[in-house]
Amino acid sequence: MTMKATLYNALETFGQQHLLDFWDELNGQQQGSLAAEIGGIDFDEIASLYEEYKRNRRAEEVRALAERAGAAPSFRLGDPENRFSPEEARRRGAEALRAGRVGVGLPAGGQGTRLGFKHPKGMYPIGPVSKNSLFQILVEKILAASRRYGGGAPIPLYLMTSPKTDAETRDFLARHDRFGLPEDDLTIFCQGTMPAVDAATGKVLLADRDRVALSPDGHGGMLAALARHGCLDDLRRRGVEHLFYLQVDNPLVEICSPEFLGYHLLSGSEMSTEVVAKRTPLDRVGNVVEVEGRLQVVEYSDLPKRVAERRNADGSLLLSAGSIAVHAINVAFLERMAARADALPFHFARKKVQCIKPGSARPLAEKVEVVQFERFIFDLIPAAQNAIVVEVDRERHFAPLKSGARRGWISRLLKSTGLSGEDEDTPETVRAQMVALHTGWLRRAGAEVAEGVAVEISPLFALDEADLAEKIPPQTRVSEPAYFS
Repeated sequence: MTMKATLYNALETFGQQHLLDFWDELNGQQQGSLAAEIGGIDFDEIASLYEEYKRNRRAEEVRALAERAGAAPSFRLGDPENRFSPEEARRRGAEALRAGRVGVGLPAGGQGTRLGFKHPKGMYPIGPVSKNSLFQILVEKILAASRRYGGGAPIPLYLMTSPKTDAETRDFLARHDRFGLPEDDLTIFCQGTMPAVDAATGKVLLADRDRVALSPDGHGGMLAALARHGCLDDLRRRGVEHLFYLQVDNPLVEICSPEFLGYHLLSGSEMSTEVVAKRTPLDRVGNVVEVEGRLQVVEYSDLPKRVAERRNADGSLLLSAGSIAVHAINVAFLERMAARADALPFHFARKKVQCIKPGSARPLAEKVEVVQFERFIFDLIPAAQNAIVVEVDRERHFAPLKSGARRGWISRLLKSTGLSGEDEDTPETVRAQMVALHTGWLRRAGAEVAEGVAVEISPLFALDEADLAEKIPPQTRVSEPAYFS
């Protein structure tokens, strides 16, 4: 039996034989590539997920969960009223860092499409003065933390790419010598993919005659990818017990914050989460809530408006904890969850994607309404023992780079609907937040910074405000854009 006949028989069982519509037009290499992609698809799983999507069962479950949601109890960074003092937490976190028990997990599979940037988002030049990339800023923070707390124990970075960003990311980091990160302390691995299916029929789609339309399986794909690529084994070999997890688009995150790690450790938490106080009920961030004694994250799009607008007696929001996708996760917990097939549920995203319509006589890609399947790392939280929330200041810790500047009418529309971010999360607003933070550091250190002057401080020059105060001579004057490196 020929390869085509074997594949056709297998696909016919699932009604997916259209994937071979252009088989006879392909050369041997293309046929082999397409056969490999088809062989990697679990069609039983796809059929089950599509049925779940059609029944909308998950949406009903999330809405029911949201109705029972209460405020998540939390620590607050720097608050002396916390169950453990900030000093005790910082001391405990620093001990773990010095002992080499902390690594960093960074999903970086996204492209800068929404920014008008045709490269991996981590390559985006976000530095307000330096034009340094997100990758450089984050790697320098890891190096600076390692030098301060690590001593002889480095902080290893586990960086997850996607098939679309893998080669370019590897090349970019190699060309820049990993921005000083030792080669042994950087592990790059690629996340898995899931096929896109036609929203109307559930048929798996072709991106081209010889390629299935595949998309990354979400940042939750890191769980399976860590296990598949041997990273969990490597973490164990190195003695790393906790993974500090962050997103690539937030240049303000305090990587390996000793205080945050300290609360995580002192609480015996298997997974801890940083949040910011929401500005409006409909802020576009995940909502960290408590349901029947367990922490959960409910996406803003899944939270009914009337639930989001519930308030306490003093008028404050009941559900005020907005996730910023920064976590501390026990490696032992990751290992336990990686062994469970049901550890992370799939979420459904409906989008328009360039694909070949099933049954099309000509291989012309067009915009097709598809369903994509993604997993999110925050769905591990309900399974974690003693999970905690730590609130941080938005101005100092959270400046996500999401999209290019919005036009005026979009800003007005967002404002009128109560959504935050009428012009937030753009390169301009992120750079402005970075400049404001570093200007404050300089002024409190005794420097004079002229109004409207952009300043930027490399993490390798000063990791934080206290670090800067030891390096800046009193009465330093800054009257033109300056990069402290």
